[in-house]
Amino acid sequence: MAMVLDAFASYIADTIKQMAADEVGMLLGVTGEIDSLQDKLESLRDYLADAERKRITDRRVQGWVTKLKGVMYEATNILDLCELKAMGRRDAAPSPCCNPLLFCLRHPMFAHDIGSRIRKLNKRLDDICKLGAAFSFIKLETYQDYRTGRPSAADRKTDPVLERSAVVGEKIEEDTRALVKELTKGNHGIVVVAIVGVGGIGKTTLAKKVFNDEDIQHKFEKKMWLSVTQEFSEVELLRSAITAANGELPRTQEKSQLMPALKNAIKDQKFLLVLDDMWSDRAWTSLLNAPFSYGAPGSRIVITTRNDTVARVVSGDEDGPDIDMLKDIGLQVIEKCDGLPLAVKVMGGLLRQKGKQRHDWEMVLNDSIWSVSEMPEELNYAVYLSYEDLPPCIKQCFLHYSLLPKGGLFHRAEIIGMWISEGFIHGSSDDDLEELGMKYYSELILRNLIEPGIQYIDDPVFNMHDVVRSFAQFVARDEAAAVQSGENGNISELTAQKFLHLSIESKVPESEGLDWSSLQAQKALRTLICLGHVNIKPGDSLVAFPCLRTLILHKGPANVAVLVESLHELKHLRYLSIKNSDISCLPENIGEMKFLQYISLRGCRQFVKLPHRIVNLRKLWLLDLFGTSINGIPRGFCALKDLRTLHGFPTQVDGDWCSLEELGPLSQLRVLDLDGLQNVSATWSATKARLSEKEHLTNLYLQCSSILWVDGLIKDEGVSEQRQIKEVFDFLIITGYFGRQLPRWMMSTLLACSLRRLRTLGMIDLACCTQLPDGLCQLPYLENFRIKHAPSIKHVGPEFLQPYHHHGAHPFQVSLAFPRLHKMYLIGMLQWQEWVWEEQVQAFPVLEELFIKKCKLRLVPPGLASNARALKKLTISLIQQLKLLENFASITELEVTCNPDLERITNLPKLQKLTIVKCPKLNVLEGVPALQILDLEDYAMEELPEYMRGIRPRHLLVDCKLSGTEWDKFSHVEHVKAYSHDGNKSRTLYVLYTRDPCGLETNIIHSFVSAGKHMSFVFIYLSVLTLVHFILCPSIYAHFFKYITFSFHLSMSFVVMQLQF
Repeated sequence: MAMVLDAFASYIADTIKQMAADEVGMLLGVTGEIDSLQDKLESLRDYLADAERKRITDRRVQGWVTKLKGVMYEATNILDLCELKAMGRRDAAPSPCCNPLLFCLRHPMFAHDIGSRIRKLNKRLDDICKLGAAFSFIKLETYQDYRTGRPSAADRKTDPVLERSAVVGEKIEEDTRALVKELTKGNHGIVVVAIVGVGGIGKTTLAKKVFNDEDIQHKFEKKMWLSVTQEFSEVELLRSAITAANGELPRTQEKSQLMPALKNAIKDQKFLLVLDDMWSDRAWTSLLNAPFSYGAPGSRIVITTRNDTVARVVSGDEDGPDIDMLKDIGLQVIEKCDGLPLAVKVMGGLLRQKGKQRHDWEMVLNDSIWSVSEMPEELNYAVYLSYEDLPPCIKQCFLHYSLLPKGGLFHRAEIIGMWISEGFIHGSSDDDLEELGMKYYSELILRNLIEPGIQYIDDPVFNMHDVVRSFAQFVARDEAAAVQSGENGNISELTAQKFLHLSIESKVPESEGLDWSSLQAQKALRTLICLGHVNIKPGDSLVAFPCLRTLILHKGPANVAVLVESLHELKHLRYLSIKNSDISCLPENIGEMKFLQYISLRGCRQFVKLPHRIVNLRKLWLLDLFGTSINGIPRGFCALKDLRTLHGFPTQVDGDWCSLEELGPLSQLRVLDLDGLQNVSATWSATKARLSEKEHLTNLYLQCSSILWVDGLIKDEGVSEQRQIKEVFDFLIITGYFGRQLPRWMMSTLLACSLRRLRTLGMIDLACCTQLPDGLCQLPYLENFRIKHAPSIKHVGPEFLQPYHHHGAHPFQVSLAFPRLHKMYLIGMLQWQEWVWEEQVQAFPVLEELFIKKCKLRLVPPGLASNARALKKLTISLIQQLKLLENFASITELEVTCNPDLERITNLPKLQKLTIVKCPKLNVLEGVPALQILDLEDYAMEELPEYMRGIRPRHLLVDCKLSGTEWDKFSHVEHVKAYSHDGNKSRTLYVLYTRDPCGLETNIIHSFVSAGKHMSFVFIYLSVLTLVHFILCPSIYAHFFKYITFSFHLSMSFVVMQLQF
């Protein structure tokens, strides 16, 4: 998407620095020209933020910015060519002797051409700088780069020892006295005090002064100093805390045993804890908070940090008085939003970043953006303010998000990969760019600039509101366009303007799709996204787009294989995604595309072969082969040392293809998806792939061909019995397990040992398995659990929640089952009838969402209702024998769908939204005083249920086919939406009614007259009319009755009798 000037300059500077480190300029003999380019850009950087801000509303500045960006884009192309040539030279002659003069003699044309192009760029840059002087740009405060502040080498560790010779000044003495006074006053609760400031300001020195103060020595029973480095080890931090507290240190590296030891060391003790140099709140929220909460009242915690957000999280900053002091400003900001909910939401996200300082809130309220005259229609003031408050590096990520087609489905990892490929996220080889991208993505979420959409396992897909999208596309209008063909979209602008970033979404049939040839004029494209049908003909190619960095072809383009033949021409390409297409292979010369980082061929069913030269792509980070028909990977795959994500790796044990052993050297892997494990012999072990050495690996997928979908013999469980996973993954998905019993490593205590850090577990297609894992409840960090298609499980016994441990003569039980589980999905356990829950068992303390579908469960155990006190959303679907749901004290949303035997729903005191779909025997609904929304859907329902008289929802949605007047059952409801179907189309007929203020809207009359049917549905319409006439609005009734009589003539005589007047 559109580059943001100051961030773009930073990207070029980083690129040049990396080239200098790699001696690229020296190798090619163009060092002087590159240095001159860098100097000129550095001289401009202080003023680029002001230019970027002014260009949005000033077309003259926009013209200047366009010229400057043209130079910068050309610079990145030239720098790429330099690096590409240097890489080729190293590959050809890897000797340490690299003489630039010799290179120039051997490649005189290239060296002359590159040098000449850079000199011309420098001349253009000089001219642009002169033109810029006329705009009187000012130096604005720049944002701190997200990468700044990171330790350059090993993280700094501190201790409480104070070097007195280094401590001078009355100010620090004054601050010390004030802080000591604060820490020693009162004995109520555990208080957190934060010292926040930039690096080098003296936070640690002040903390040391306080820690060693004489008054502190006598006030606390225990004093502990912990240095929380950025890349801290959880185990080492816990061991250090236990030692500092003079506790008994267990001889173990298990966190589950160290945390209780820490709790015991400080329980009921009055302590002072200093957490020095905290970079994030992770150490506190996931590790130290729980055990230190057992300290005695009067205990104190001091943290030093550069991040005020960390300070707020650790201190639990929720002081009511501070909020009250800001309420008046907040109300004025809301007033400026003109009642637009989205604007209020975005401003809330912005003010959240400002903390609780009144001055910061006043700056938002009084920002000059609110008073910009002649604001273009596309610019929403609130979105504009939020955009301007973003750091430059995140601004361009935000603009890029608006380019993604609305009809597409892009996961977080894909989007971050695009950002990296475009240069929006950059840094040295030591920086974790994906982690940085996660922070950028989270920032957009926190500011409400993107919002959650479809929910996948641990990976929701986010959307951008149309108002926000329009703003972003307006800001990027000179460089980028997102166009549609079909559904009122048009592509005329493709010929009227040249773009750098282009997204095309086609919603028309293949025969009417956009011709590929119509894109040929866009020769400067760096991003091309095509979603839907595009007509590709023989002879079409990619040659016209030599500058492409990102190429995405999804959902429908036929004959993509024609384009793939010219893929090697895209020398700058970083990101290639071809999904659900007809290609069967990639060209062998793809090995020439040295910059390629991401290749996704997901869903290309005809794809059967990778080229052997793919092993030359040494910068490759991601390879996605999921859903292809490939059955082998070329040997030499282990050379791709930077590979981080690998989906759909086909396991092989012989032939000309690489085996699991070639995964061994790939130490950077984060995500690994192994497919076809049914092909691996029983002697296979995780040691083949050296999983134990992959310290970054967090997500593991194990897939077999499931018996649920493929005919064949049931495989012996011994295959997976040997496949013992003894690593610390965060995310594990097992698909197509054939055994009757789960492997031993998934049962009881072995599971807690092997997967102690697991956060998400999915088990899909357990064709023959008869038992759920009995060790799941012990996993201390498990947050998401999903079972899908386990048709042989009939019984869930007490061991699921309360396994016994046998570590000695006397077995003992786990005290709390599933301590951190937030979401549980139990789907397709077709024979499941009984869930045994022993009365004393405690479980699911933080469970928020439970989904049960397709089973024969006769009774939801009472223990679930009494224990799951945090449960908010419950979905019960397609359960054959369930008759009763009751006593869930906390749920606010309930959906019951296609439960033929369900009769009663009672005692749900906090329920706010209830959806009932096709539950014909449900006749009792009571004990729902908080109900706000009731949704009834069943076309077999001939009358509204009697329980409607006893409940008082504010909103009623009825989707059915009624045959009689029913208004007396819902006359007390404030808002009614009633729908019916027209043949095969659902919800084609509607009545929308509001009680106060009185309102009525419908399309029944027109449908009735044109089709001459739907007599049954008209009753609900007339029921509403009757209600309007007799209770609220007789004038409205008179108008509609006159219209009905005119429209229906004699056919309405029966209806008139029903009104009885």
